[in-house]
Amino acid sequence: MLNGVTRTLVYDGWNVILPCRRYSPVPLDGDEPSGRAVWLEAHWDRPEELAQQVAETLDGKSVDLLVTWLHDSYREPVSKAVEPLLAPAAPVVEVWSQTSATTVPEQPTSEPLAGHSVQRILLGEVSAFDEERALGQGEIVASVGAAVDRALSGAPSSRHEAGRRRSQPRIPRPRVHDLVGGLPRWTSPTLK
Repeated sequence: MLNGVTRTLVYDGWNVILPCRRYSPVPLDGDEPSGRAVWLEAHWDRPEELAQQVAETLDGKSVDLLVTWLHDSYREPVSKAVEPLLAPAAPVVEVWSQTSATTVPEQPTSEPLAGHSVQRILLGEVSAFDEERALGQGEIVASVGAAVDRALSGAPSSRHEAGRRRSQPRIPRPRVHDLVGGLPRWTSPTLK
């Protein structure tokens, strides 16, 4: 889903490790990039195994930038597992799906990322430009790319929205006060 961000990082000279469930090659633009991308098969329900695979791929080096887009139930366990691999000042970019069931904290609250600058991207359900259209891949890539740029420039932790939530339809309440005067008054048989 973030191939555009990966491609930009690779052409900027970054070596990128891509833990994903499915292999998705990063398209190149003709010229030979100065960095490279390495895909790892990820099983988010086994975070320690994932961290071990990443550590073996790093060959003793540390992670200088972490970009995650994880389901809420895997976010904290994966963050805890990979945190020891992060350089002390490594910034983090977290992509969150902004649904009604998701509560996104203002600042990093989980212990693993508390010492790192975290840029949070909240993905809405519809485009910010057209509420009739779902949030597009280009908008997602542009938002995450901007967050990566902020993270690499040393910006403090912050939250940014890409798109917005789908507006909930308002159900009009019946206007009973207009009808009351025209209805006969009923009395209880026990009051007679």
